Amino acid sequence: MKTARRGATGSARRAPAAKARGGIGHNAAALSDADRLGLFKSMARIREFEDQVHRSYLEGLVHGTTHLCQGQEAVSVGAAKPLREDDFVSYTYRGHGHCLARGMEMENAFAELFGRSTGVCQGLGGSMHLQDIERGLIGSFGIVGAGMPVAVGAGLTAQLNGRGQVSMSFFGDGACNIGAFHESLNIAQVWKLPVLFVCENNLYGEFTRINHTTPFEDLVQRAAGYAMNAVAVDGNDVEAVYAAVEPAVARAREGGGPTFIECKTYRHRGHSRTDPAKYRPQEELDAWLKRDPLILYRARLKELKLLTDREADQISADARAAAQAAAQRAAAAPWPDKDQDFMAKVYV
Repeated sequence: MKTARRGATGSARRAPAAKARGGIGHNAAALSDADRLGLFKSMARIREFEDQVHRSYLEGLVHGTTHLCQGQEAVSVGAAKPLREDDFVSYTYRGHGHCLARGMEMENAFAELFGRSTGVCQGLGGSMHLQDIERGLIGSFGIVGAGMPVAVGAGLTAQLNGRGQVSMSFFGDGACNIGAFHESLNIAQVWKLPVLFVCENNLYGEFTRINHTTPFEDLVQRAAGYAMNAVAVDGNDVEAVYAAVEPAVARAREGGGPTFIECKTYRHRGHSRTDPAKYRPQEELDAWLKRDPLILYRARLKELKLLTDREADQISADARAAAQAAAQRAAAAPWPDKDQDFMAKVYV
């Protein structure tokens, strides 16, 4: 008997409503006008960086493949906002946005993608393995879900040192079906670790839609099996993401334990640069493109009289120019010295 395919019509194709489900037990700290403009600028910076990565890839500057996050900027920016400089963050191979949201310099990020000695890992990591310990960026991982146990370990460190730090782990919907996911949520809840599990549910695990791999599309349900505090949120609304994450971070700092946060979002491009993403229905793609997080937030800031179209265009233009200049400087940087003590430079 053939199983009917879900996702062809109906709610599976609709973008989520812009509100969270679940409860955190705290109210999010209010955002100032300056905060809101900063969120928009950070998302524009990530978007222009990724667009430049695509151009640089076509120019042959990026070796191997690369995984871009256009469309998912609101998650990394909104979730990073409540974090302190000494908090820990793990993320995936689609992690450029998370790094930039934490303050990584464009030039050093490009240099790493280009394999140059001025990269954040001295050119050793490439596109899939950016890290910067000084910014709490403890690693991106090429293996699906591999950052989650690492984030749990960082959470244990935070709990033991008593400094009020938290650990945040970003992962995709595909990671919710692997063993490391369940093991990580289980031990974090049992030990009440200060860990924020942020699921970027973009509906596709590589080339496969979620309805072909998972019995439901609301992954917040996974947390129920561990009696874990959980919330689902529109991942294309940067303020909604912030409103969900900020109270969860505060709760974790107070010893309240972990939270699972599902952010419904969508990547604009294929899984990697070799993927044209023809498997996605056009009407689904069109619906999500209309909910581009930058378009949504730009409209919101205009409504609040905080931003004009001209000012928004200038912010994007400035970010584009900055990305282009950073890429040019990075491409001119020297290649790593084959006799260099790489490991000492990266990890010491």
